[in-house]
Amino acid sequence: MNKVLVIVLIFLASPALASEPLIGRASVIDGDTIEIHGERIRLNGIDAPEGRQRCQDARGKDYRCGTIAANALADFLSASSPTRCEFIERDRYRRFVGRCFRADGKDVQAWLVRNGHALDWPRYSKGAYAQDQSDAERNRRGMWAGSFIPPWEWRRR
Repeated sequence: MNKVLVIVLIFLASPALASEPLIGRASVIDGDTIEIHGERIRLNGIDAPEGRQRCQDARGKDYRCGTIAANALADFLSASSPTRCEFIERDRYRRFVGRCFRADGKDVQAWLVRNGHALDWPRYSKGAYAQDQSDAERNRRGMWAGSFIPPWEWRRR
């Protein structure tokens, strides 16, 4: 068989490329990126603080909010495995962008936003997590307990 044809068939057989869900044990890369079976998955519609990003708590003391977000995500995912991610698209870095759920059906992105570990990113979510964010802000959960720079602005600086 032609080498090119074999490569194309392998390419199409990959779940991440064939738009089929990825299901497996998730490893956390950061607060909005996980990995399943060697495939990096960017959680669609949200943005979490970067690992080096610092926020201020209610007393104005700096803390590593990106590290807190990643650890919270790891704890949340480990409580109900495997994780299932539905393909949305590939981003400019060629990462699988998806909407992810725990084995018990809980929406990973909604949980992160509702608990103040990530923000609804309207540019990509079209407001899908706006209610969760309002709830987190109203109840001063996570980053909303103090002050922070939205991750997309922090990266731009």
